[in-house]
Amino acid sequence: MDELRELVGKLENAFHDRLVSVILYGSAAADGATDYSDLNVLCVLKHVTPREIADGEPVVRWWRGRGHISPLMMSEEEAHNSADSFPVEFTDMQERRKVLYGVDVIADLQVDPKYYRVHLEHELRAKLFRLRQQAAGVLSDDAALLKLCLDSVTTFCFLGRHALAAAHIEVAHERRTVVERLAKVLRADMSPFTTLLDLRERKEPNTPLDPATLFADYLECVRKMVEFVDGLEQKS
Repeated sequence: MDELRELVGKLENAFHDRLVSVILYGSAAADGATDYSDLNVLCVLKHVTPREIADGEPVVRWWRGRGHISPLMMSEEEAHNSADSFPVEFTDMQERRKVLYGVDVIADLQVDPKYYRVHLEHELRAKLFRLRQQAAGVLSDDAALLKLCLDSVTTFCFLGRHALAAAHIEVAHERRTVVERLAKVLRADMSPFTTLLDLRERKEPNTPLDPATLFADYLECVRKMVEFVDGLEQKS
């Protein structure tokens, strides 16, 4: 992809021999990926000091100006020793990544399963609490409430796939496949997720949409995901 090649070139010019690795990870790095809306990039440097942050600022500004998330900047030491602190993120990097420059710093990382489940529950609960907190200020504003749900659904699909993985249930990375499997495993109606994914793809709903009802049902789906992951502790 031309944008990624241009990004790597700009990072090389900014950091020279301080640049260790540039890795694309997440959905855009999957084999056969066609959705490049979320380009998650890990930029590994020998060290990350205010100097590196300053040198990278023009590149980050340019990248964000193209509508992308800022590259995740880590030192080589941090990339090698942060797996226990961010097991969900590093597991995802291990499963789906493409090395765009330099060495593959992710290949030999080890993620401890006990940290994985605990961190996954933390992420789900924190994002559920955040969703409620944000909804409290927009509950009577249909457009804002719907946007809140739309902005969060891909994150909860991501965490839902990891919830299945934590239970040793294999599933493809495609979001709709994850939602279908969650519905069976949780024995829950996950149609709010499907509706939100349809809306993100500009598909019209089959029935009139009430954002408040959709939000309430969506919240219940997320709560059941949290309950499921919490229950894995008793089974382990």
